[in-house]
Amino acid sequence: MGVASTLALRGSLIGQLDARLVSASGRAARAAFAGIGGSGGQPTEPTPTASPARPFGLRGPGQDVGTLNLDVSDGTVNAGYLDDNGDFQRLTDTQATMLAATPADGVPRTVAIDALGSYRVIGATRATGTVVVTGLSTAAATATVAKYVAVEVAVAVVGLALAGLAGAVLVRRELRPLNRVAATATRVAELPLDRGEVLRAERVPEEDTDPGTEVGRVGAALNQMLGHIEQALAARHESETQVRQLVADASHELRTPLASIRGYAELVRRLPEPVPDTALHAMARVESETKRMTGLVEDLLLLARLDAGQDLDLVEVDLSALAVDAVADAHAAGPDHLWRLELDGQGSDADVPDEPDGEESAPARALGDEARLRQVLANLLTNARVHTPPGTTVVVSVRATDEVVTVRVQDDGPGIPEPLRSRLFQRFTRGDASRNRAAGSSTGLGLAIVHAVVEAHGGTIEVDGTPGQTSFTVTLPSVP
Repeated sequence: MGVASTLALRGSLIGQLDARLVSASGRAARAAFAGIGGSGGQPTEPTPTASPARPFGLRGPGQDVGTLNLDVSDGTVNAGYLDDNGDFQRLTDTQATMLAATPADGVPRTVAIDALGSYRVIGATRATGTVVVTGLSTAAATATVAKYVAVEVAVAVVGLALAGLAGAVLVRRELRPLNRVAATATRVAELPLDRGEVLRAERVPEEDTDPGTEVGRVGAALNQMLGHIEQALAARHESETQVRQLVADASHELRTPLASIRGYAELVRRLPEPVPDTALHAMARVESETKRMTGLVEDLLLLARLDAGQDLDLVEVDLSALAVDAVADAHAAGPDHLWRLELDGQGSDADVPDEPDGEESAPARALGDEARLRQVLANLLTNARVHTPPGTTVVVSVRATDEVVTVRVQDDGPGIPEPLRSRLFQRFTRGDASRNRAAGSSTGLGLAIVHAVVEAHGGTIEVDGTPGQTSFTVTLPSVP
């Protein structure tokens, strides 16, 4: 549109200029024909002392500033133009030659003249044989077109800016429903859907579920999907609750008969009457397996209670003291391992004695259930003892900062392969193939209990297992 209007304006201005050019050419031809400035109707020649003679076309009245004229008569070329002050200026030979090349056909055309710029010129041959070329500068028309283009560009820029601003406002307003839908999806993504009670899921506002709009259809589809997810989570939660309750009830009910079986087995062994050796061996096996089953039941009952969110008995606990006790117990249970203890403010003990030597260490206090945290340390050390060969070095380190307390149990055993590491804290997971489990009782629940207890305390546990090294790192919030 802008290009078309610019071309139309330029065409109109050039048309007006051509009309003036034809008029100026007519005046120049009449002046040349009449011989203005001489006598007897014949053209006169300038005297040697006169100023440069003007072409006849510039001697008459009515010629505009900037008009140039060239007349050729009998091989003589006389050419000049009127400058901005109306004074006559002669054209150079080069300029005159360029102008003389104009066909004398009466058709206006554009010619670029050195040092003068662009001109519209028209050539004509009069009855006397004189060739007259008249020209008018296109500078005014070009300047007008340039100003018009500048105005068009400015208007276009302002228009585009206003259109962009209006478009941004409209787009932002139209995207508000989509932003609300996205915000709902974000809130749902942040919900802890993998654990805990299932709360009513977020929903897209009713105003953003209009089926007549694209955003409304997306919002309605999202609400439908959230409804299905909520139903699935509710069914899963109900199933998990039933399983936890079943495990808790079964574990609780099994404790009494297991205690009875163990008691009767002990009673048989203590009978005053002679008992066959085979019977004694059988009773010993019954006692051993009963004890193992009792431990399994107790572990399952503890996990069920932790899953149910049972409150912990939180007190201020010094993990350094717990580590000293745990390492001493582990040393007594596994003297064929090398046990080392590293505490804040102390060096490392290459060989931990059966009893602590009473040396004080910097406290590493955390808020927790002392019995459960003791179980965490005991399970980690038991895991290191049972699943590594004799001679393995196990290092227990405790470090405390203003924010957290870190307990690390590291051994130089065979390590944990990558496939097993991802399910290490799942229940009934065993690492026999890679960890060289020694003979003994292992329920596969020890690390699951560690994970559950640490999470219940608001902490984290990480495992790093490579060939020749395994480390478990427990991080708990410290006491302010």
